[in-house]
Amino acid sequence: MESNSSDLSMEQQIAADDKDLAKLGYKRDLVRSLGSFSTFAIGFAFISILTGVFQLFGFAYNNGGPAMWWVWVIAVFGQLLFALSFGELAVKYPLAGSVYNWSKQIAKPMTSWLAGISLTLALTVSTAAVALAWQFVLPSIWSGFQFVGDGTGTYDVPANAVILGGIMIALTTIVSLAGTKVVSIVNNIGVTIELIAVVLMIVFLGLNAQRGVNVVMETNGTGANHSSGYLGAMLISVLIGLYVMWGFDTAGSVSEETVNPRKTNPKAIIRALVASGVLGGLLILTALMAVGDLQAQELGSLGLTYVIKSVLGNAFGNLLLACVAIAIFVCALANQTGAVRMMYAMSRDNALPFGGALSKVTKKTESPVAPILVVAVIAMAVLISNIRQPQIFLVVTSCTVILALTSYSMVVGPLTLARIRNKWSQSESGYFSLGKFGLIVNATAFIWGVTMIVNIAWPRQGIYNPFEP
Repeated sequence: MESNSSDLSMEQQIAADDKDLAKLGYKRDLVRSLGSFSTFAIGFAFISILTGVFQLFGFAYNNGGPAMWWVWVIAVFGQLLFALSFGELAVKYPLAGSVYNWSKQIAKPMTSWLAGISLTLALTVSTAAVALAWQFVLPSIWSGFQFVGDGTGTYDVPANAVILGGIMIALTTIVSLAGTKVVSIVNNIGVTIELIAVVLMIVFLGLNAQRGVNVVMETNGTGANHSSGYLGAMLISVLIGLYVMWGFDTAGSVSEETVNPRKTNPKAIIRALVASGVLGGLLILTALMAVGDLQAQELGSLGLTYVIKSVLGNAFGNLLLACVAIAIFVCALANQTGAVRMMYAMSRDNALPFGGALSKVTKKTESPVAPILVVAVIAMAVLISNIRQPQIFLVVTSCTVILALTSYSMVVGPLTLARIRNKWSQSESGYFSLGKFGLIVNATAFIWGVTMIVNIAWPRQGIYNPFEP
């Protein structure tokens, strides 16, 4: 694969990209129209710090106090190991389906199938999980968005979250059916709004700071709630970082729709994670510095929504929360896009039932219609099946994290073995490469992934049954 010239016209570059794809055994059926910002935006929209942080800030604060900020930092570095590993794979294998097709090139067929299934399920379940996040924002903007009860009943919040989530999935499905270009436009607008909103929140929360950065050393005594002390608090609080910072591989999953993907996608994967990690860390930090009372019960129940409105006022706060609602929407759209691309990639290899129908691309929108509808139906089923579960948010997000990390580990594990066995060759000059650091990065990523899978899957009341006495 030698399409490494910056002097090529758009048509020549696309032809070169299609030639690279043909060498890997595929003919392009999707429209190749995404540039560097659009590809980055897909990865950034998927991660969507405003979605995950608003959804799990209260949970993390309840379990770790202000010092839970450190688990965010730890999660950034842990997930970066995956992103760096994926960057190399995106150079050598610019294919739709990210982890499925990457693992297929370096692992046994069963491993790649399991990796693909795990991520497809993670992406589909995550579409439902993200859709639930509207419940943390919209009723705070206007009480009319609380369709079920007044929000105080045992099942008012989860039932209402399912209704709002169902509306969101219906809307993202309509956008997805309109085709890649429409998805790209909506996604780019949404990401731009999210970036502006995040920066505004960080700046204005910082200007209203009531304490210094040393607030992140306060634990609120949460270590006493765990037999292992504050280590136990950190192990459960890290869910916020793991839930937010995955999905950056989606920037690689659209390789067959990207112009010059071998150059563009590795950068997009890494930039999406780094930008999200830095901005998310600053957002959490400034929120902790600006909130009036660190002991306020609302920090655990309403989370970041409470901080924004109590510090910045209702008018400005509601404007920012509206931006959060938009960010959540494009995050759900990116999740659905990722799930659809995974399903399409596996189906064209006949790795899924009804592969012919699922891999069919319509001429009008140049997108696979059947996977879009299947993902929507499964995501809706996940919502409906949990409509009377008070712990719906934590259970769904935890399952998402476990499935995602499982698929990621099934990629970096075989990549580590390939390096040990000298079966991995470096990319040619001019493309992203880990060089001599490749083995240590891949191996450490695998260890990190397995450790966090065990940690989140561990049957603890704090995640899987927090409402029981």
